[in-house]
Amino acid sequence: MSAHLSLNNVSYAYEDGGALAVNNFSLEVQQGEFVALLGHNGSGKSTVAKLLNGLYLPTRGQVLVSGMDTADAAATWEIRKRCGLVFQNPDNQIVATIVREDVAFGLENIGVPTQEMPALIDKALSAVNMTEFIGRAPHLLSGGQKQRVAIAGILAMQPEALVLDEATAMLDPSGRQEVFDTVQRLNREQGITVVWITHFMEEAARCGRVAVMYKGELVMDGTPREVFSQVDRVREYRLDVPPMTRLSQMLLARGISVRPDVLTAEEMKREVLRLAHHA
Repeated sequence: MSAHLSLNNVSYAYEDGGALAVNNFSLEVQQGEFVALLGHNGSGKSTVAKLLNGLYLPTRGQVLVSGMDTADAAATWEIRKRCGLVFQNPDNQIVATIVREDVAFGLENIGVPTQEMPALIDKALSAVNMTEFIGRAPHLLSGGQKQRVAIAGILAMQPEALVLDEATAMLDPSGRQEVFDTVQRLNREQGITVVWITHFMEEAARCGRVAVMYKGELVMDGTPREVFSQVDRVREYRLDVPPMTRLSQMLLARGISVRPDVLTAEEMKREVLRLAHHA
């Protein structure tokens, strides 16, 4: 079973009385979807992440996780168990000196009996390909490995959804790749619902759906191809398009007849081979 996430006409204002961080925002994420949430800095993405996990409660509107209202205090722990939140810096989520103990931390918080923990810990570390590091000190791991341990700590609680708030932002390219691939596999094989907040457009291009925020509002929503083919509009919202889409636009400007909506390096490779074949 995977989570259905729903934000209905949600607004959120910080206590300092400033502008709304999220303004009349509505988004439905179906069970098992993999949705990229994009927006320039300050657009409200991280606020949405915290609203989905119940860390923030909406000023107006309603947030539902598997039908449970985040405003219902009695449901808070169940919501956080079902919808795990992964932050940008894995060091902020790793609390123990041994990987095994770190993954156990969340289980202790939700009251899982001690005798049930080893199987859940092993399963979670296996899911992120970190079993061999179970006895290691987290501070000796690479950034990508640390982030996978942070994800395992949430997976051990058997969530239905993962919200990842720029979880690859502090990683090198290989670390970004391993974390994205891990989450994509969890989505595909276990049906875990994913909201992937990122500023890397090549990651968004690999998601099933792209939602774009601007000044706290939802301004675009569709498949990666539908969204990124609107190059000028995407740039109006102070975002870029994936590198291969940008390259296809440059080639078209030079009179080279490639598809205008190329998203990935693999698609560009096919276009180049097609042109070479017809040359």
